[in-house]
Amino acid sequence: MLATDPLYISPEDYLAAEETSPTRYEYRDGEVFAMTGGTQNHNVIIGNLFFALKSHLRGSGCRIFTENMKTRVEERNAFYYPDIVVTCDPRDRQFQGQYINHPRLIIEVLSPSTARFDRTEKFTDYRTIPSLTEYVLVSTDRQQIELFQRDDRGHWSLASNTNPVQLVSVGCNVTIAEIYDDTDIPEPPA
Repeated sequence: MLATDPLYISPEDYLAAEETSPTRYEYRDGEVFAMTGGTQNHNVIIGNLFFALKSHLRGSGCRIFTENMKTRVEERNAFYYPDIVVTCDPRDRQFQGQYINHPRLIIEVLSPSTARFDRTEKFTDYRTIPSLTEYVLVSTDRQQIELFQRDDRGHWSLASNTNPVQLVSVGCNVTIAEIYDDTDIPEPPA
């Protein structure tokens, strides 16, 4: 979309509007998309992962944020609200802005309305972030984890339902039972 398009919203205008908006919006190359609320299971999973990661990362210099912190995808002119984002980069600590620039780990808890986008366009955008080394998709219709990891050559590989889930980027292992604790999401068939 061209900047002269009357429907185009600049990143600066988006960020200014976000400061006072009661609704959260994601931004992708001039367009904004309203964020919807999550289910109880969605929120429990985020809480379980936050608790496990926060406990593990205490004193490490890494910081963990949940749904209210944007991540900037500079190369794609986008701002997203990941369910969980971890940064270990001192530049993010010094910046103290509305968003993270250098995430190491991003976790998205899938919902029926976002699953396709999280797996495709959003993941394509996230892969352009040089600091990102892990992207995790957590299903809410069955106990399934998709763990994408970037190797030293920049290639991404997928590991599904390893137990425990080995978050190499932050040196943390979390069991599937811990992730889905206190939800009614069924285990996969044996």
